[in-house]
Amino acid sequence: MAEHETPEEAEAPWEEPDESRSGLRDPARAARSLAAMALAFEALALLLAIVPMRMILDDPAPATIAIGVLVLASIVLAGMAKRPWIWPAGAVLQAAVIACWPIHWSLGVAGIVFALVWLYCWYVKHQLSRPPRR
Repeated sequence: MAEHETPEEAEAPWEEPDESRSGLRDPARAARSLAAMALAFEALALLLAIVPMRMILDDPAPATIAIGVLVLASIVLAGMAKRPWIWPAGAVLQAAVIACWPIHWSLGVAGIVFALVWLYCWYVKHQLSRPPRR
């Protein structure tokens, strides 16, 4: 707080809204958090897919390895959500999950679902970077 400001002036930043950004205090952080949550949920869903794949498939080793790599990649990307390259890297991850369709069709379907979730996260990021409509 500056010396010439009263406590009321220092605690009332909402009185003069900045027209160049959304109504959130930190829209970029909100978008990064959404991306990290989506990637964490994807990691959890893929992790839960290992046991059914081991029961369904005749040779579960390739599926287990592929899913394990995708889970690890999802966790690493979720942890690095502050980086600007996370958005295209997440899209590559979604393409990799869809590419698991030959292993089992359900992995491809899960990839499509999470690709749609990722597209929605990207849309939200884009909307949060625009000024609010008043």
